[in-house]
Amino acid sequence: MGRNALIISAAETFSVRGLEMKLKGIDVNSSFAVPKIKDLEVKCLGTDLIILYTDESTDDAAEALVYLKDYCLAHDEQIIVIGAKSEYDTVGQFMPASCIRGFFERPLEMERFLDEVENYLSDASAHEKRKSILIVDDDVSYMSMIFDWLKDTYRVSMANSGMQAITWLAKNHADLILLDYEMPITSGPQVLEMIKSEAQTSEIPVMFLTGKNDKESIMRVLSLKPADYLLKTIDKKGLRDKLEDFFLTQTAKKI
Repeated sequence: MGRNALIISAAETFSVRGLEMKLKGIDVNSSFAVPKIKDLEVKCLGTDLIILYTDESTDDAAEALVYLKDYCLAHDEQIIVIGAKSEYDTVGQFMPASCIRGFFERPLEMERFLDEVENYLSDASAHEKRKSILIVDDDVSYMSMIFDWLKDTYRVSMANSGMQAITWLAKNHADLILLDYEMPITSGPQVLEMIKSEAQTSEIPVMFLTGKNDKESIMRVLSLKPADYLLKTIDKKGLRDKLEDFFLTQTAKKI
């Protein structure tokens, strides 16, 4: 399978075309996109690496930077930034350090850059073999905490609403969904019903996340027949142990 990079820049300049040629030399196919949301929505999906080539117009690309931040967090990916230090500082105003794999200042040290590309793609290949977990919760702070707890062991993606989760699942695979039981607009039970109604997603196990531990609430959750339920008071070790046991059991069933 080919390796694909997306280069995002205000213009496909001579320098950008030269970068495309250098990437081709290490068997990485590249495509080009301008920092506009309509272009990024089409071209980000399916790429193995995103390279942001900044210039003096970066100050005007706020919407695109926010989109890239959301994309990286949702897909557990990082970008490589090439540009001037001041442009990198602008990117940092919109994107957390966890979303940035590396920064290369112009003039570009090509050998070091290509080494980093190889390292990233190698790490991404190993990362791809991990189990994929989708967290669905309207509480972004809680969801981000769970993401941080699990990101070193699993491929973790996030959706802050039921409809965002359904949209994500239309294009991506999950081995497990951690689903908030109580969400506004589209509740956890409604999301589960939609997941189970589609052939593509019906077999994905779902664990409910709930803040209520009284008997009546738990019985209501279990009546929907999820794979399991997790109280939101669970700590990091408890969650990691629970998921490890779950995936070990799933593997044993297949043997």
